[in-house]
Amino acid sequence: MMDEGDFQLGAGSDGALAGRRIVVAMSGGVDSSVVAALAARTGAETIGVTLQLYDHGEAVGRAGSCCAGRDIRDARAVCDRLGIAHYVFDHESSFRDQVIDGFADEYLRGRTPIPCVRCNMGPKFTDLFQVARDLGADCLATGHYVRRVAGAAGAELHRAVDPARDQSYFLFATTQDQLDYLRFPLGGLPKARVRALAAELGLGVAAKPDSQDICFVPDGDYAALVKKLRPEADTSGEIVDEGGRTLGRHRGLIHFTVGQRRGLEIGGTPEPLYVVRLEPESRRVVVGPRAALAVEAARLSEINWIGGDHQGPLTAKVRSLARPVPARLVGDRVVFEAPEYGVAPGQAAVLYAGERVLGGGWIEETDRALLAA
Repeated sequence: MMDEGDFQLGAGSDGALAGRRIVVAMSGGVDSSVVAALAARTGAETIGVTLQLYDHGEAVGRAGSCCAGRDIRDARAVCDRLGIAHYVFDHESSFRDQVIDGFADEYLRGRTPIPCVRCNMGPKFTDLFQVARDLGADCLATGHYVRRVAGAAGAELHRAVDPARDQSYFLFATTQDQLDYLRFPLGGLPKARVRALAAELGLGVAAKPDSQDICFVPDGDYAALVKKLRPEADTSGEIVDEGGRTLGRHRGLIHFTVGQRRGLEIGGTPEPLYVVRLEPESRRVVVGPRAALAVEAARLSEINWIGGDHQGPLTAKVRSLARPVPARLVGDRVVFEAPEYGVAPGQAAVLYAGERVLGGGWIEETDRALLAA
């Protein structure tokens, strides 16, 4: 078992882990490259592994598409610089089956998917774990901005020190077994320090732009990809109010999500209108005032719990950029202390106790809050 102090910056780290083996998940970006350098500096045998997941970035010549052609070359160049082994494994098929197809199908169902979480649950963690174990590694290290903290009952997952870089929302599905094996050396560092380290180490990716959150979507045009994969998604329908009155037409449900205001192109209403829900069967977009977005609870599926026997207060985060709000978990429902807005099926509700991630689940449906007039 590797020590909790692994990958800490500072004196005395060189050679401390001689005889150990670390596998580093390398995407070709600055973060995972610095992790590889830190791992190699410990004295452990370090092996860089890249999963080739999708090569669209290579096809369109767009930089910053994770795990594609140019990124693989960058990862290999970093490993050559560090003098460590680098292996590439082709996982495009499983990535398409588990992530891309699911992404398109969720939009057809009128939901708002988070493919990065599905990728972490599938190819990035499950497949990489198997690769790392097959290579006899003592741990798997990644460039995620989260912290692994030693707790009384074992390893805990905590938010990153730099709130602007924190990725804990996207790792809520990490299991306890995975957490025991994982290392996140960058969780205590600001991004500026990571780039500075890359420059100090002479890594060619020091100034490389950050990768996009959704690596397989060129220029952020989700609708174009979904239409390519599922042509039936490009079907227009009505925009209606909560009473069913037609207010306009839309060009496809894939262009909307719960809480959205822009793009409705409806004028002459006494107050701003928001997307309240999507009805895939009738292909209707239902809109209403902001008060109609107020939610008091949400039912979750596939709940993952890594919070041990925690029974105290908790907070819930229902979007990656949302602030955590006071809530409680009752069975499979997260109940908010105050009405929460823009809670979209398909997104995740991630639960925290202070800085610690307790787990979370996928939002299946919501209970509307009845606000006083």
